[in-house]
Amino acid sequence: MKDKVKKSGTSGAVYGLGMIGAMVYYIQAATSFWMGVLGVFKAFVWPAFLVYEGLRAMGA
Repeated sequence: MKDKVKKSGTSGAVYGLGMIGAMVYYIQAATSFWMGVLGVFKAFVWPAFLVYEGLRAMGA
């Protein structure tokens, strides 16, 4: 039996561009080297911050 797999790279590209943008933002806003390192780690999980802030703004 052959499995059908939908091959779509758009979500990966959007996540990748968002990660690069978040990394640039966090590194530019860093006040020390270790804050820059923390910014790199934050850039990997930026969607979680986005969803959290969105739900907080809606009062959920």
